[in-house]
Formats: sequence, structure tokens, C-alpha cells
Amino acid sequence: MKLQRLLSYTRKALDTYTMIQPNDKIAIGISGGKDSLAMLYALSHIKKFYSVPFELVAICVALGFDDFDLSKVQSLCDELEIPFYIVQTDIGKIIFDIRNESNPCSLCSKLRKGALNQKALDLNCTSIALGHHKEDIVETMMMSLFFEGRFRTFEPVTYLDRTKLTSIRPLMFVPERDIIGFTNRYKTPVVKSPCPANGHTKREEMKDLLGELNYKMPGVSNRMFKAILTSNFDGWSHDGPIKGYTKG
Repeated sequence: MKLQRLLSYTRKALDTYTMIQPNDKIAIGISGGKDSLAMLYALSHIKKFYSVPFELVAICVALGFDDFDLSKVQSLCDELEIPFYIVQTDIGKIIFDIRNESNPCSLCSKLRKGALNQKALDLNCTSIALGHHKEDIVETMMMSLFFEGRFRTFEPVTYLDRTKLTSIRPLMFVPERDIIGFTNRYKTPVVKSPCPANGHTKREEMKDLLGELNYKMPGVSNRMFKAILTSNFDGWSHDGPIKGYTKG
């Protein structure tokens, strides 16, 4: 995927769900993975021509693992002229050494989110951009349905009452395969996660299942995404039809 296509997808999300308000200061949540780095590229380039002015910073919550080198991400942020902040934590030690969690992802997510939100507040940010792509939205819906008995997924824009921050998901229309193509084309400095649970999570199970369903029923992921877009989920209303989809 070329940069222009990534920008088109991203702008579609920003415009459809009014993700950015004038003079927002947006914290880009950086994990070191392909999704967050693609979002870093997208927002940094859109900032140059977008009709609404906004600021950007990048924040990474480090979990305390030794083999997590962010020097190349730092260099990319310097190149894009985006301030980069690393929040050092002991989350990895707490989860795996102290608590020895058998299902670590939920607690880890809460602790990382808390650290990210706090740093964003310290930097006077108004919003946090999260790098969830199109399949993430479908997989989250499947996880909620299969494990909680609820038909829901996260929202494109979420206002957090306690912190007064707004979470946005600018990559929500971008297929994962296109992010992989973008990463390969532009050689983005992806940092492999050193987390012991990486690749062995419930989300990975859903990703594998969705891949299997797509193999047996080509296009099913797109149809599930369309079902979400045209649903009555809280937070999914938008002004007018989305190009390529019919609001029903």
C-alpha cells in the first residue's frame, strides 16, 4: 500500500466520525508494532494539509522488558518532527513475576491504558489516537459475542469522562493486509513485542478464526464490518452514508 492510500483511509475515518476538533493535541499511542507506526505516518502527513489544525505527540508505554529497543522509532519521530515520550513502567514484572497472571492481557491493557492516559494528561493532550485497524474491530466484536454474550465492539470515538480525554481510531477503515503492505514498502522500524504472551492470546485465536472463515467464505470479514457500520451500536452513528456502504 502506498502512503496516499493510507492517507485516504485515515482521512475517511477522521471526516466520517469528526475525530479531530480544532487545536486538539493528539497523543499517538505507540506500541512499536506495524499498526501504530502506520498511524504515526498517516497523522503526521495529514497534519500538513488537514482543514482542522492540530498538534501531535507520540507516547510509548514500555512494560519493563530488557529487549525492547525503541531507538529506530525515536529516529522516525525525529524525522517526522513529532515529540516522542517513553513511559518506563514495571507492568511486565507485575503481571508475570509478581502476580503470575494466567490470563495477563486484560490487566496489562488496563495498566498500559492508565499509564498512557496519565502521560497524555501530563502533556496537556485532548485526545489519544489508537491504532486499531478494520479487522481489529471485527475481532473485538467476535470476542465480545463468544466470550461475553454481548454484540458490541469499541467505538470510533470514545469520550472518557474520568480523564476528559477522547480516544480516536483513525485506522478503522484500513485492512490489516494493507498495513502489512505499507510496512514492507516503506520499511517502517517495527519493534517486535518481547511480551511472553505475544501470539498466544484470545485475540490471536479470533484472528486465526476470522482468517479461516474468510478462507471458507471469501469476503465474510468485510460483510461483518459492514454489519457493524450499519448497526445501532452506541457511538457508531455518523452524518450521511459512508462511501461503499449503505446505511440501513
